[in-house]
Amino acid sequence: MRAVGSRTPLWLRFGGCLAALASGLAVGLAHPPFGLLPGLLGLAVLVKLLDDAAGLRRAFLYGWCAGFSYFLVGTWWIGEAFFVDAAAHGWQAPFAVSLLPAGLGLFWGAGTALYWRLRTPGSVRVLTFAAILALVEWLRGHVLSGFPWNLVGEAWRAGSAPSQAAALIGVYGLTLVTIAIAAAPATLMAPGKARKLLPPVVALATLVLLWGGGAARLAAAKDDPGGLRVRIVQPNIPQAEKWSEEAFKAIVDRYIALTSAAPGPDGPAEVVIWPESAIPAWASDLLAERTWTRDAIVGALRPGQTLLFGVVRAGGSAEQLRYYNSLLALRRTANDVVPVGIYDKHRLVPFGEYLPLEGLLAPLGLKKLAALGESFSPGPTPRPLELPTLGTVQPLICYESLFPELSRSPTLRPSWIVNVSNDAWFGRTSGPWQHLNLASYRAIEEGVPLVRATPTGVSAVVDGYGRIRSRLALGEAGTIDARLPRTLAPTPFSRFGDLPFWLLEVGALILGIFGLRQTHTLSPFWRKKRDND
Repeated sequence: MRAVGSRTPLWLRFGGCLAALASGLAVGLAHPPFGLLPGLLGLAVLVKLLDDAAGLRRAFLYGWCAGFSYFLVGTWWIGEAFFVDAAAHGWQAPFAVSLLPAGLGLFWGAGTALYWRLRTPGSVRVLTFAAILALVEWLRGHVLSGFPWNLVGEAWRAGSAPSQAAALIGVYGLTLVTIAIAAAPATLMAPGKARKLLPPVVALATLVLLWGGGAARLAAAKDDPGGLRVRIVQPNIPQAEKWSEEAFKAIVDRYIALTSAAPGPDGPAEVVIWPESAIPAWASDLLAERTWTRDAIVGALRPGQTLLFGVVRAGGSAEQLRYYNSLLALRRTANDVVPVGIYDKHRLVPFGEYLPLEGLLAPLGLKKLAALGESFSPGPTPRPLELPTLGTVQPLICYESLFPELSRSPTLRPSWIVNVSNDAWFGRTSGPWQHLNLASYRAIEEGVPLVRATPTGVSAVVDGYGRIRSRLALGEAGTIDARLPRTLAPTPFSRFGDLPFWLLEVGALILGIFGLRQTHTLSPFWRKKRDND
C-alpha cells in the first residue's frame, strides 16, 4: 500500500472522484431489476481508491461519491411521485432525486473515512472495510427512523441460492459477507510485495459456500398441495386518477368486480386482499351503515370470506383526533361484514406521512411544501393479528417491508405475512420491482410465505424461500388466485434476530484490530497511539 503522506498519483488527483462515482454506479446496477452482479466488484475499486487516498477528507469524498451514485441508481424513481400532480409538484422532482442520495451518501462517506483512519497495508484491511461499511448500512436502516432501501446484501435476487443465507444471518449479515467477498480483489491491485492472493481465494471459497449452501436448501424444499386460498386484487388504477371525485364510483366498481369474479381452479378464496389505501375514502364513510359502498362490499364477498385492505381512518378522542394508515380485516357473515382485526402502520414515511420535528419545521413552511395535511400517527409495535380461520398474519404496510425487525415477533411467530402497498406513485419504474425484491427477503428471514398487494403492480405470492409463486406485473389488471405456500420451520433468524450479524461484525472488527497491531506500517491513528504510549 502507498505510504501515508506520499504524493497523490496524477490519475487519482483528477480522476478519483469519477472513479468513485463509477464504482457506486456499478454496485447499484447489481441490484434487481438490473441484476448486473459483477458490478459488486465496484467495492474493490472503492477500497483501492481509499488505500491511495491522500487524506481523510479525500477518503470521505470518495465514499460520498460512491454512495451518491449507488443511491441515485436505487432511488431515482422517487421523482416519479412528484409528476402525479406535475403542475403543483413537478418542479420538486430534481431536488428530491438529488438530495436523497446526497444525504444517504453521508453514511458511506463517514464509513470510508473511518476505514481510512484504521486501515493497514495488510490484507486484513478488506475485512475491516467490510465490517465498517456493513455497520454504516445497519445505521442507515435505523438512524432517524431508518431507510434500509437496497442494502448491499439485497443485491442477490430474493429466492436465489445466495439469498438463502438471510434465513441464517439476516440481511445485515448477508450484507457484511457480500461486501467482504466483493472487496477482496482489492488486494490484487496493491503494488509489489503488498499484493495478496489469499483474500480473493478465501472470498471465492465463501462465494461457493454461499451459492452451494443456498442451492442445497432450495433443492431440499418440498412443495405441498397448498394451504389457505387467497385472492389478490390488482385493479391497475394510476395514482393520478385515484383522487378524482368523478372516478370514485368507477374505482369502487373495479374492486368489486374483481373481488366477485369467478373463483380460481381451487375454489373460492378464503381471504381477499386489496392494496394500501385501496378506496380513496375514510374508513368511517366507506363502511357506514346503509351506504352503497358497504352494500357493494357485502355483495362482493361470500359468507365466511375475509377481506384485508388498506384504509385511512381517524381515532382518538374529539379533543385529540389522530389519523392512521391502517389495514382492516372484515369478515363476511350471512348478510353483513364485521371487523375482526385492525393494524395501524407503525413505521411512517418521513415527509410523506409525517413531518419530522414538526414543531420546528412546520413554521418554516416545509409542511406545505411537502403537501402534507395532518400527519399520520404511528401505531403500536407490530404484532401478528390472530384472525379466524386465517391463522396468525403479520401485516406490513408499504415500506415497513424493508425492516427485518418489524416482521419478527419473538412471542408470536406469524404463519404468513401480508404486505399492502401503494406503489402506483412510482409508475413503471424500477421502484416497484425493487420493493418486491426487498419485501421477499422478509419471507426468507422468517421462513413464512408473503402475500403482496399493490394497485398497479407488482403483486405477488412469495414462498418461505423468497421465490415468487404467482405475480401480476406492472400495469396489469386482474387477480391472483393461489394457495398460500406452507410455513417452514423457524429459521435461525426468526429465533435470534440480528445476533448472528453482530457476532460476525464483532469478529471482523476484532480480527481487524489484531491485524492492525501486528503490522509494521500502521495507519495514522494507530501510529499516533503507539507513539503516545
